[in-house]
Parts: sequence; C-alpha cells; structure tokens
Amino acid sequence: MILLRSFYVEQDACAAARSLLGKVIATHFDGVLTTGVITETEAYMGIGDKASHAHNGKRTKRNEAMYASGGTAYVYLCYGIHHLFNVVVLEAEVPHAVLIRAIHPMEGIEHMVARRPSARTSTGGPGTLTQALGITVQHDGVDLTGQRIWVEDRAISVPDDRIVVGPRIGVPYAKEDALLPYRYRIAPSHLLLP
Repeated sequence: MILLRSFYVEQDACAAARSLLGKVIATHFDGVLTTGVITETEAYMGIGDKASHAHNGKRTKRNEAMYASGGTAYVYLCYGIHHLFNVVVLEAEVPHAVLIRAIHPMEGIEHMVARRPSARTSTGGPGTLTQALGITVQHDGVDLTGQRIWVEDRAISVPDDRIVVGPRIGVPYAKEDALLPYRYRIAPSHLLLP
C-alpha cells in the first residue's frame, strides 16, 4: 500500500526515520520500475538542528522543498557529485526531513546494476542509492504520493531490537548536534520479509 500523506505530516523527522525502516521506496521513470527496502535513515530536525540545511530558519532555492508539506522529496547535490534523497515530513513551513541512506534492492535490479554496477545487493550510501534508483536533483520537490517516486508499506517487520541507533555521518560542523542519535539502521542480516 502506498503511504498516504498523513504518514508524512503526522510525525517529526526522528519518528519518521524510525517508521521508514522496512518500508519500500519505488521509482518509476521512463517505464522502468525499481524498488528497495529502506534499511538506513537519518533525521534532520529543522530549525533547531545545527546539522539541518534549515538551521536557524535558513531558506534558499536549494532547500526550499524542506518547507513544503510532508510527503515531498528534497533532493540536493552534495559536493557537486552525489544526489541525496530526503523525505520531507510535518506540515508546510516546518522543515523536517529524513535522509534515506541505504536500501536493499528488490525489483528492477538489472536496471539498478546498469545505473550503478555495485547496486546488485545493497547501496553503500545515499549517493549510490539515488544512482541505483535513478533519482537526481530534477526530482527535487516531487510529490511522494504520486506516480514517479513513492514509498509503500509491504508489511515488512522491523522489531525495535533489530534497529541500531547512533550519531549521523559526515556532519562534524554541527558540533554537539553531530552526536545526537538521529541515525537509524536495520542490523545486518535482520531484514525480515513477509
């Protein structure tokens, strides 16, 4: 079942980062369907979070999608190389987002491999994830309840004791906020398919 907008607007980034584990992200571009189980996420808690692109209410052309209603894609270019995909949550003007860091590929693996040869069994980070799924900055602002990029609930069980929680990666500029336990991942070998 495709997640409804209520899933996105009714929880903050930390709650959504946990809730998205085990959900299935899907892309449908040019007749090609690719899907994967979300296995790792990071929460960015908006204006008060020093690691967030919206810290202190910063608002630019780049991060404008963060201020949209929950259920919007926020895709930006990192280091001029990697396209990073985030799920915006909460109501409009409250810039919370969840970075999707890794998936376990399911459908369309041959297309993922063609886009990214190392994508056969996993994606090693948020940049390889977007490459495998075909997501680029042109998808910034896409409605995640539409027909191009969406998230499904396929009843994949992820018990709390299978989740590893820790600090986010690559945000040392955030100082003490870099140590917050905002990274969520499914423990290796503990993905439980229905």
